[in-house]
Amino acid sequence: MEPPSPEVPPGGLQEEQRVLVSAHSWRPCPKTRRRLRGCLELVKRQLFRVGEDWYFLFVLGVLMALISFMMDLIVFRLYEAHRWLYQEVGDYLVLKYLSWTIYPVAMAAFSTGFSQSITPHSGGSGIPELKTILTGVVLEEYLAIKNFGAKVVGLTCTLACGSTIFLGKVGPFVHLSAMAAAYLGKMRTSVTREYEDKFKQNEMLVAAQAVGVATVFGAPISGVLFSIEVMSSHFAVRDYWRGFFAATCGAFMFRLLAVFNSEQETIAAIFKSDLKIDFPFDLPETFFFMILGKPLYSALVVLLLASITFPPGLGQLMASRLSMKEHLISLFDNRTWGVLAQNASVPPAVPGDPRRLWQEWSHPSATIFGTLAFFLLMKFWMLTLATTLPLPAGYFMPIFIYGAAIGRLIGEAVALLFPHGLRVEATTHPIVPGGYALAGAAAFSGAVTHSISTALLVCEATGHLAHVLPVVLAVLVANAISQKCQPSFYDGTIIVKKLPYLPRIRSRHMASYRVVVEEFMDRRVVAVAKGDGFEEVLAALSATTDGEFAVVESAGSPTLVGTVSRARLVAFLQSHEHPRAPPGPLQEKPASVGTVGDDCAIEPVMLQLSPWTSLHQAHHLFELLKLQHIFVTRYGQLVGAVTRAELRRAIEELANPK
Repeated sequence: MEPPSPEVPPGGLQEEQRVLVSAHSWRPCPKTRRRLRGCLELVKRQLFRVGEDWYFLFVLGVLMALISFMMDLIVFRLYEAHRWLYQEVGDYLVLKYLSWTIYPVAMAAFSTGFSQSITPHSGGSGIPELKTILTGVVLEEYLAIKNFGAKVVGLTCTLACGSTIFLGKVGPFVHLSAMAAAYLGKMRTSVTREYEDKFKQNEMLVAAQAVGVATVFGAPISGVLFSIEVMSSHFAVRDYWRGFFAATCGAFMFRLLAVFNSEQETIAAIFKSDLKIDFPFDLPETFFFMILGKPLYSALVVLLLASITFPPGLGQLMASRLSMKEHLISLFDNRTWGVLAQNASVPPAVPGDPRRLWQEWSHPSATIFGTLAFFLLMKFWMLTLATTLPLPAGYFMPIFIYGAAIGRLIGEAVALLFPHGLRVEATTHPIVPGGYALAGAAAFSGAVTHSISTALLVCEATGHLAHVLPVVLAVLVANAISQKCQPSFYDGTIIVKKLPYLPRIRSRHMASYRVVVEEFMDRRVVAVAKGDGFEEVLAALSATTDGEFAVVESAGSPTLVGTVSRARLVAFLQSHEHPRAPPGPLQEKPASVGTVGDDCAIEPVMLQLSPWTSLHQAHHLFELLKLQHIFVTRYGQLVGAVTRAELRRAIEELANPK
């Protein structure tokens, strides 16, 4: 006789039926489905035989190129709509002023409100936060997918304001590439079914930095060098090919889309220049090129953005009707503006004609030198003021244009001093002010970011290599001065935002070799012993909020044997039947008695410091391995710990002795 079946409540019966239906649901053609699944697995093995990184890096480059191109296209349409509105209102001064001011104000207000309503981390360029993440600090909210959407929309509206607000695209796009890489990394783990550790994530982020620059300027080599110089304190050679491959795919796709959209007949430079390459510069001119680097260090604190300028007012002295791209094209003009301005028969400017853009810098009541000097003077304080705007904005492009204006001013001055050119060995060669603009753009942006790759960036972006030697000289002089005086713009932003980023130890601080870990380590380390039970573990968890605890042999013998995470210790408490045990999942057989050594998985300690390790060595290890903390042992016994906070305080005390 069968035992009576237990009564099943109606809800339980429905749940059981639902499970049975799911388990025995109709699945037709089982052989076909197995063959199809086998074919997919075969294709996957064949594709990933050369390594799955190739495919995801290719997707990253192409994806960011598509986003960059579509963003430029939308921004161009919006900017042209603003121009059309300004021209259609007629000669009514009040209407022209309202059309010129309300449009960018509305765009900036929407950009700020939209991005900040989704996430407050979408403002600014994102490069300081990304630099902090690459040192090993976890800032997950800056790589969230919602931040990606907020930044794309906000940046598009910000760029649509045009040169009146003087915003750039490079920094935010590097941040967007990093967010896309983080999301693709999660997709990669789901496809390959492999665990993605922090080293693999870091490799994708490093490649994303190069892609961000490459898909803005179409310059893959400069993108890789930028990611090495500006973003990384240490660069692994194994990441080199990833950066170059992804950046090349992105730059090629970005330029190819311009051809498909009939913007260009073939793949060409983004910022076209007509600089002559027969004899671009003379040897005595290198002195003037090197001068470009000297006044730049005082402008490192210049931050980017601009207030609204009205063309019939002061804007007519600042070429305010030009877009960001048109600013660069005009400043890189091969001709001497001082000579062109003297020609009274010059026809009026035609919109969109790159050969007539220089006329925006010409005014009847001021000389070319006056308009360039006024532009530099006004943009200096306006950019500094506008950095307080909490909207997605890039700061590299305005700095780039500002440096080009400095170079153009010096080039026009040299052309005025030597109207017939410099005479060397009975041969006279004319002065090319556009070459000075190239050097000025590279030197100023290089001084602000503490990078040398800007010298190559101007060559890749313009397709002009003849001035590479004077450009490099200007960049080297500018970097020598700026690095001597203060940190880079991005490091300064990190300091202002108080991000957990390790400051660099300058080479002149030789005392860093004499300061040892014992002098600044934290001696109050909360550790647990292998034989500790419930009460000891509870006391340790209550004493600190650390995420990882040192495990010693015993309280009487503090020999370091490993580490255990806070989550494992909490699970250890939850497994006990104790009135003070924290709530957790029910255990089938709770352990009434247990120790850390028996019930917790203890991770081995791969690296530890000696009390006599120098500050310089400890700093190098933290940067190289992206450490958050490390234990200090003397003859195997735990004596302290060093975190980023102690290391940062030690470096600051070294740099600012009392």
